[in-house]
Amino acid sequence: MSPKHALIVMTLIAAPSLFASTAPALAGSGGSLPWEGPLEQIQESITGPVAGYIALAAVAIAGGMLIFGGELNDFARRLMYVVLVAGILLGATQIVGLFGATGASIGLADAQITKTPSAEQ
Repeated sequence: MSPKHALIVMTLIAAPSLFASTAPALAGSGGSLPWEGPLEQIQESITGPVAGYIALAAVAIAGGMLIFGGELNDFARRLMYVVLVAGILLGATQIVGLFGATGASIGLADAQITKTPSAEQ
């Protein structure tokens, strides 16, 4: 057997064992990362009720400026577009909530898990 074929055979034998031994290490969680806390606080601030009111005001004011603002220079018009888009993005969770969606749900809810068929009767 040539050295090239021997190297290919050894690689084919060694690669699965290497991947099998590293899988448990890659699957383990590293715990809490230092930036998760501040990111969760930012998420709560952006999706809270105050953000909804700010988004509503931003959309109303920017829309009014674009409709009734008369002649706006290019910078002011672009600034109003930025405010309008930011307001829509901040209010996106409230907009989605209007349609009855509450977010992603994976698996069964706790209430569905604890119910048994005999308890429903």
